[in-house]
Amino acid sequence: MASIANTFKIILGSKSIARRKIMEEMGYKFTILTADIDEKAIRKEKPEDLVMALAEAKADAIISKLQIADKQVNDHEPTLLLSADTAEATKSELIIGDHSTDAAPSILITGDQVVVYEGMVREKPSSEEEARQFMKDYSGKKASTVSSVLVTNLQTGFRKGEWDKVEILFDVIPEEVIDNLIKEGDVLHVAGGLIIEHPLILPLVKEVVGTTDSVMGLPKAVTKRLIEESL
Repeated sequence: MASIANTFKIILGSKSIARRKIMEEMGYKFTILTADIDEKAIRKEKPEDLVMALAEAKADAIISKLQIADKQVNDHEPTLLLSADTAEATKSELIIGDHSTDAAPSILITGDQVVVYEGMVREKPSSEEEARQFMKDYSGKKASTVSSVLVTNLQTGFRKGEWDKVEILFDVIPEEVIDNLIKEGDVLHVAGGLIIEHPLILPLVKEVVGTTDSVMGLPKAVTKRLIEESL
């Protein structure tokens, strides 16, 4: 896969350490550019619709950033121009610079994730207290992650995304484990305060229906297939 990865450029639209690690494991070289959107302003009833809408919004915001940067720098070859903000306009109105067809295509990858517990959608904890309650709820019970991947070919305007769901059954999570995770702080920055790959949590995971990489925020098989389709 690494040899294929060298034939195109990738922008990872995420500051997630876990997603970065997964991309590296897959053999891809990439740069990082974040969207910096107000995620709370985007609401959908179904978790699958929410993660896809957030991935779309992140892609649009990053493309807008690229457009602005392209306009500000006049002494290099343009990357792209975008004449509208909506996802549909991105597909149909992407204008490529004169020489970009001779260059390697650029691929933008965005995504999002939520945790679903007893039918309720959980995003990143708003406080230590909320993160603590999240983990107490998971103790001895089931939770699900719903992750989205959206791939946009910045050369052609092609865009396609999918969501992936994983179910996790936990053993009892001791209070001291929760205390240590809160103290470390990483659980405050992930959806639902859920990190199953953490050494303190991994032994307490009884069953995973799906893949660990999807729980970490970037399902490898889906990502690879969408990249191939975009090319």
